[in-house]
Amino acid sequence: MNPEPPPPAAPTPVTLAVGDPAPDFTLPTSGGGTVSLADLKGRIVVLYFYPKDSTPGCTREAIAFQGALPEFEALGATVIGVSRDSVKSHDTFSARQDLTFPLGSDPESKVCDAYGVRVYKMLYGKVSLGIERATFLIDREGVVRALWRKVKVEGHVQKVLEAARALG
Repeated sequence: MNPEPPPPAAPTPVTLAVGDPAPDFTLPTSGGGTVSLADLKGRIVVLYFYPKDSTPGCTREAIAFQGALPEFEALGATVIGVSRDSVKSHDTFSARQDLTFPLGSDPESKVCDAYGVRVYKMLYGKVSLGIERATFLIDREGVVRALWRKVKVEGHVQKVLEAARALG
């Protein structure tokens, strides 16, 4: 009988709080582009992390953000989804769901680790590292103004929209 392999090495814990500067990043995105936080200075940024393209919860979340996109855009906000999936996977997911906002690809988890969203998860009795569903609302100066961890999809986008409205 083979012993259970040890869980993967954990990233260095990062705990961002409201009022902290948001870590800068540049990622390749769906549609063959790139997105950089530095390039979005002067805009509100809704940066949401999700576990995996084309899974039920992640699909519902993406569709909810897409549905509210005109309201976010009216506030001067940019919505960006991030997962460890490849750009090709993001392109397929975006096409199937008619998503028009960028999905950033972070296969090496550099941005996920910078935002502290790569965490241990238990699934079917096995421990693995995965992406925690989380959203960061970043103001026009690059400061985290609200954050949600362990997000439940239902009603989440409305909460983010209300917080974005409060930024003015």
